[in-house]
Amino acid sequence: MHPFRFTTDLEIRFRDLDALGHVNNAVYLTYFEIARTRYWKQLFGLPPADDWGFVMVRTECNYRSPALLGETITMAARISALKNSSFIFEYRLTESRTGRLIADGLSVQACFDMKGGQTVPIPDTMRQRVKEFEGPGLSVR
Repeated sequence: MHPFRFTTDLEIRFRDLDALGHVNNAVYLTYFEIARTRYWKQLFGLPPADDWGFVMVRTECNYRSPALLGETITMAARISALKNSSFIFEYRLTESRTGRLIADGLSVQACFDMKGGQTVPIPDTMRQRVKEFEGPGLSVR
């Protein structure tokens, strides 16, 4: 498995907590989204929302330990696989000070023609930029 080349930190916010005082399970998908957006911004800049060119197909989150108010999490993200029209993001969330694993997961996105209403192949420019950034451990099909 190739390493995570992209990380970003986020301090846990009070609004993220549930009645038990730890981060609510639904918030982890927001953390994945924040990491994915920051990754995308680093590689491609941020296009207008209606010009992203892909849709979410699947998400998965494994909860490993509770995240608490006052902690800072390091969110690692990588694209681990490029297929014909879809690609897989993987995520790892750790507590920044101790490295304790909080959660991990993945999401699958499909390149999509919004006007035509159908999937399309991953654009060559995107495929090449991801290959350059992720390096030889990237699965390409």
